Amino acid sequence: MTLAFKKKDKHHNKHEGTERAVDVLEREFDSSDSPAGTAPVKGRLGDLLVSSGRVTADQLERALKAQRTTNEKLGQILIASGVIDERSLTEVLSEMFGLPVTNLHREDVTPEALPLIPEEFARANIVVPVKLVGDELLVAAAEPTPGLRDRLASLTGHPIKMEIAALSDVRWAIDSNYRAISGVGELVEVFKVVDEARRRGSEVAQPVEVVADDAPIVQVVDRILTQAMRDRASDVHIEPSDQVVRVRFRIDGALNQILELPATMGAGLISRIKIMAEMNIVERRRPQDGQLTVTIDGKEVDVRVSTVATIMGEKCVLRILDKTRSVLRLADLGMPDDTHAAYAKLVRAPFGMVLCAGPTGSGKTTTLYATVSEIGDSRMNVMTIEDPVEYVFPSINQIQTNETAGLTFATGLKSILRQDPDVILVGEVRDVETTRVAVQSALTGHFVISSMHATDSVSALHRLLDMGIESFLVASSVLAVVGQRLLRRICSSCVTTYTPTDEELIFYEESGGVPKEVYYHGAGCNFCSHTGYQDRIGIYELLIMTPEIRRLVVGWATQEELRALAVKQGMRTLRQEALNLVAQDITTIAEVIRSVYTL
Repeated sequence: MTLAFKKKDKHHNKHEGTERAVDVLEREFDSSDSPAGTAPVKGRLGDLLVSSGRVTADQLERALKAQRTTNEKLGQILIASGVIDERSLTEVLSEMFGLPVTNLHREDVTPEALPLIPEEFARANIVVPVKLVGDELLVAAAEPTPGLRDRLASLTGHPIKMEIAALSDVRWAIDSNYRAISGVGELVEVFKVVDEARRRGSEVAQPVEVVADDAPIVQVVDRILTQAMRDRASDVHIEPSDQVVRVRFRIDGALNQILELPATMGAGLISRIKIMAEMNIVERRRPQDGQLTVTIDGKEVDVRVSTVATIMGEKCVLRILDKTRSVLRLADLGMPDDTHAAYAKLVRAPFGMVLCAGPTGSGKTTTLYATVSEIGDSRMNVMTIEDPVEYVFPSINQIQTNETAGLTFATGLKSILRQDPDVILVGEVRDVETTRVAVQSALTGHFVISSMHATDSVSALHRLLDMGIESFLVASSVLAVVGQRLLRRICSSCVTTYTPTDEELIFYEESGGVPKEVYYHGAGCNFCSHTGYQDRIGIYELLIMTPEIRRLVVGWATQEELRALAVKQGMRTLRQEALNLVAQDITTIAEVIRSVYTL
């Protein structure tokens, strides 16, 4: 586990000449340096990639040039540039080293094998112990570098059988099996001893574990954050109850219970988090918001903190914002081609407003950032007002709200209008004042994009009306509304056929789903933590404000009337888009019912 409050720098090396670069940068793959005990390496990686037809000579040369600047592995550069996929690279490495390929999605890491290789060694060398076969230890490696087998044998005291696995699979196996929270039980016992000793003492003082850096409470908080990052959790819930404190992670939109801690640790955990987020630890009755920045496993992470008092004590939710994730392009959001084409045309309008509507966690911010990255260029002044700034764009002027300094969405938006903007991104229109300023901005020659909490695109229009914005202003300013949700994808590693329940089939057929004979779901495997799902995909309904829709809005038409006209004019609803994903075997009927049943 590595958690620190600092950034890491990248080192850059350069090498002269393409041929010499091949020799230098692939020298670990030379046959004279083959890993001890393995078959001699059959050629160099670049040569094998070219001879197998997976990479052209020009692509190899470009990758080698890039390698001189970044000092990264040749294979990873080729994968990042889209020249080759990870599976193909693994096959070539298998041929080079004469080692079989192992599937870590199916292969369970056994409890007796895992302790034989320390986590620090596994991460540094990108290896993971799989199982003991007799006295021999099976180890999966992404990069079987020279001498690795000998070092493993010396470290573990066992003969080593090596196999090759894809780099991302090995890293995933390390994160999945070397659990940062695995030692929490020992920390809880230490806490209980200290807590009991304090209770017996006569002095009442601030719990030492809130202050000391090596105290149990501090270490538990650090391990929870580290594990949440490794599990790709978007939120961490710390919830007090009568007997225990529950710790739950939201992964791919679903909450999973991770830990149960003693109820006596609850106050200390919340206090430690409040200290990190520079919040008031004395105030326990009022809701508070804060933010902190930490570095976990070499990645800088922003954590947004929210606390609220419940009848059992303070509850805390931490929203994890991974700043190292790349911002998706508009074409990568998952929109169907016709929806993407229409939306891309709309967001290039010189003025007007486009809204992204959906509940919390539906991907609205991702859509906004993808839109800004698509339309922003050096000829435009793009300004944002956000709470918080989740991703930093080097060429865009971004403003962070600050309630204590009086900088709210409304006041910040008014200031932006005096900064000669072309495009304005408002993180969220959540109150009447902000909404009114945003509408006026759209009507006075600026292009405004923003998000709004609403169930779908049609209900977003009614929310504007309910806020008190005049219907003719809504009709004049809004160009389009995008309603969206995120659905979990079927895990590609354990996808299999199954028979849906009668209720699922009735829902699918009554909703207009394309008739199917075979249905797929995820059976559950190591890779998806036996949930059957891995990652998510967006579904979108695009409501374009046509003249007919505008007239209905001015006349305060009902949501049913607006939706019926929009569908008649070609809008596909969220439910229709979700059922299309079922027809394409991307998600399941059960996931559609969980996410968009009421629409």
